[in-house]
Amino acid sequence: MAAGLFEGQYVWHPAADDRTLASVCVDVRAGRWARARTALAETRGDHALRAHRSLVLASEAADSDLAERWLAEEPVPEAALLWARVAVLRALRAADARDDRAEPLERIALSACDRASAADPADPTPWVAKLAMARLHRLRDPAPRGLLTAPPGPWRLFAHVLSLDPWHREAHHRFLAFFFARHGGSVNAAWDVAAFLAQRAPTDSALRLLPLVALVESFDPARLLADRVWEQPQWRSTALAVHRDWLPTVAGYRFTPVLDLAYLAHALVMSRREPEARAALTAMGPYASRMPWSVFGDPVEQLSRARRACGLPVPP
Repeated sequence: MAAGLFEGQYVWHPAADDRTLASVCVDVRAGRWARARTALAETRGDHALRAHRSLVLASEAADSDLAERWLAEEPVPEAALLWARVAVLRALRAADARDDRAEPLERIALSACDRASAADPADPTPWVAKLAMARLHRLRDPAPRGLLTAPPGPWRLFAHVLSLDPWHREAHHRFLAFFFARHGGSVNAAWDVAAFLAQRAPTDSALRLLPLVALVESFDPARLLADRVWEQPQWRSTALAVHRDWLPTVAGYRFTPVLDLAYLAHALVMSRREPEARAALTAMGPYASRMPWSVFGDPVEQLSRARRACGLPVPP
């Protein structure tokens, strides 16, 4: 599904150009789940779309009792999945806020994930949701061979997800995030894991962006020439390879992968490859994500600066 043309304003909604999802979000905010059932049911077998839709719908439903009511009235796999997503989101929010309810909410979330995986054993999404919580209790399985730092982590849980979908995008990002310094890991471990995962992925996969994600995560504005790091040959060549091998596949996606395109565009702008960055920004259309731009300042200003550098229009 190709992104629409830029018409002068950014669209920040995470549904992007998945118009079915965008309209269902309106229903969910109004407390209705009938169309959510249909929107999730049609993603069975399409793991990327199922992960995308369930995560966005959970963000809309997390502050209401919709997921609980739906599951109570219709205990179908889609209701169990949305409940698991909502429960995990609540548990993560509570943990990050150091809320006294964090531990009971985590137990509820783990139970919800188990229920969703039992309802649809072939679906990796509940396991991916559980992987998102691994940082809360620091699972420490030994790392496989091939990593310089050999960082322990939730390797067994990750391996189970890969047995269901070896190139699951969200699973790889959740797993990498476990090793971020802000989650108790380290910069070196995150780089090591990102390189390990990216090298395993097909050349035309968005997972080849993972080292660039780790690079943004490690950005320290206090370091000398911190914003020149992307000009180093290893990072520039990584961005150019993703531009060459992955960007042409985006036209075949069922929804525009805005976040991946944003990381690619950012890396290309920072490495002073504006013609290639222009192609990535154009593929995004009007759709925008706060990452990675928010790491470097106001996301609207940073995205507009990147578009100007590439000769593209920006909102007035």
